Amino acid sequence: MTITIEYEAAQELAADYQKIIPDVVKACLDYEKCPYEAEINVILTDNEAIRGINRECRQIDAPTDVLSFPMLEYEEAADFSSLEDHAEDCFNMETGELLLGDIVVSVEKVIEQAEKYGHSQKRELAFLVAHSVLHLCGYDHKEESEAEIMEQKQRDILSERNYER
Repeated sequence: MTITIEYEAAQELAADYQKIIPDVVKACLDYEKCPYEAEINVILTDNEAIRGINRECRQIDAPTDVLSFPMLEYEEAADFSSLEDHAEDCFNMETGELLLGDIVVSVEKVIEQAEKYGHSQKRELAFLVAHSVLHLCGYDHKEESEAEIMEQKQRDILSERNYER
């Protein structure tokens, strides 16, 4: 598995992001029974940078906590069965890894939300990464039923790895 992490924020996290991010990514992919090694890029940035990305990509001129940029389209969320039919679009031909996509996290939001919700930065970062990886696996939360599914999966994954509130 290749997880590239770029730390572009001036503000420092109290959480050990170099351990948390790979741990949560692996937990999510194991939970979803992904049969492939995967490649994911994670950028840890600040509110100003994520606001610009949010404005450009979603036409929302405000900072957000996390953005997900999936590389794949699924017939059903986490249905990896048909990806080999489109191998040239889904896999890194040099490594054979599944190209899941990119995650952008605001370090400032991790710190703010951890304080707001009364839990650790470690737990907040783990939550945002789990949430984003589920998006990379094709899940969404536009409909209430979809949100319930994602929320339960997030709880299960975080609980399994002891990222509790």
